[in-house]
Parts: sequence; C-alpha cells; structure tokens
Amino acid sequence: MTTSASLLDQVAIVLVRPKIPENIGAAARIAWNMGIKRLILVRKTLPEREEMAKMATHKAAHLIDTIEVYPDLAEALADFSVVVGTTARRGRHRGTVQGPREIAAILLPLLAANRTAIIFGPEDTGLTNDDLSFCQFASAIPTADFSSINLAQAVAILCYEMYYAVVHARKDMVPSPKLATSFELASMYAAVETAIDTLHQVESTLKENWLENIRHLLNKRALTSREASTVRGVCNKLKQQKKTSIC
Repeated sequence: MTTSASLLDQVAIVLVRPKIPENIGAAARIAWNMGIKRLILVRKTLPEREEMAKMATHKAAHLIDTIEVYPDLAEALADFSVVVGTTARRGRHRGTVQGPREIAAILLPLLAANRTAIIFGPEDTGLTNDDLSFCQFASAIPTADFSSINLAQAVAILCYEMYYAVVHARKDMVPSPKLATSFELASMYAAVETAIDTLHQVESTLKENWLENIRHLLNKRALTSREASTVRGVCNKLKQQKKTSIC
C-alpha cells in the first residue's frame, strides 16, 4: 500500500519569482512540517542563505540547502504531470478556481502516479496568466473581505490541506492513472500551434484566441501521456499533409 510519506514525496512547492528571502525560509519550514520535502524556486538568483535560513529555523534549514533553482517556469515544471496555480484574482483567463480543501481532494487520487507541483506567484503581483497556462487546476483561498494573503501564509494553508487529505482521506482514495508531464504537454501545444500555422491567412489575434481556448479545453481533460502523444501525432500529420499538397 502507498504510504502517506510516499504520496507527499510526489508534491513540490514552487515559488515563482519570490522577492522576500524570509518568505522562502518560512515556506521551507511549513513544507517540511507538513511532510513536503521538495522546494523549487523560479528565480534568476538564489538569495543569501542566512536571510532564508533564519525563517526556516534549524529544523528545515536543510531544505534551504537543497532548493532547486530554475530560470523559467517551463523548465521547473518539465517533469510534473499535475500543476496547481494559486491565485487571489478571478477572471475569464483563470478558469475554474477551487478552494484549498477542494483542490486537495482532487489531487489526492492523482498523487500515487503523478508528480504534483503547487505554484505560488510573487508577493506583489501573484501569478500571471502566462504562469497559469501551465496549470491544470487553480486554487484560491477564500477570505471574508481582503483577499490578499502573505505568501508564506498561503503556502502554509495549501500544505496543511494536502497533509490533511493524505493522512485522513487516503483510505477512501481510488488512484488515478499517470498523466502527461508538463514537458509532454508543451510539445503537444507546440505541435498544435504549428498545425494552426499551416492554415494561411489566420490573423495573429485569432490564432492566439484559438491556442488559448484549446489549451484551456485540453488542460481540463487532464491528458495521459498517450493522449498527448496522439494529439501531437495528429497535428504533425496535418503539417506533413499540408507540405505534401503544396509540393
């Protein structure tokens, strides 16, 4: 039987362009307290260790020493099959937004077979629409009035809900299959864009609208590796047939 620890080993906290080193340390501390051992930064440089470590405390200081740092989000998420974006803002481009408890229940059956990233944006602006385009799910923390929550506090709430779900709801879990990784999905969407490019005289704004809607539709479907490969293959075939007809 899959243990609680092994399920939580599938989860990583990803901080996208954080500005305050102390928030990174506080995120490391809460992640470790809740059994999550992987912390990833999307940032050009790593802040001074001392600034992060003082909030991590000696209990989680080792997470500071093992932080993974990537220059861009696409590279950071390449080996993850499930990505959750956190947001305080709502809108057409942000899709359906679930609360932390609801998102934990959705993620629970996926954990056994899928590496899962929960991503948080910078303190002042949060995640952009481009950041959220990598996500299959979005989560917002419900509040009574003022919606903005400190980055470390948001990490704490999501980590707690994941820990609670794994420890207390695991007995009722029905595991889900392995899904396509972020890298596989990126390759598929590149093939979709190339297929659209074979259609001449498509305005750039219309193309962007198509791509956004296709991405939104397929992200909701949570594709397996085989399904993503099928979509990519169909698009590549269309491109080849277009080239043959031109010749």
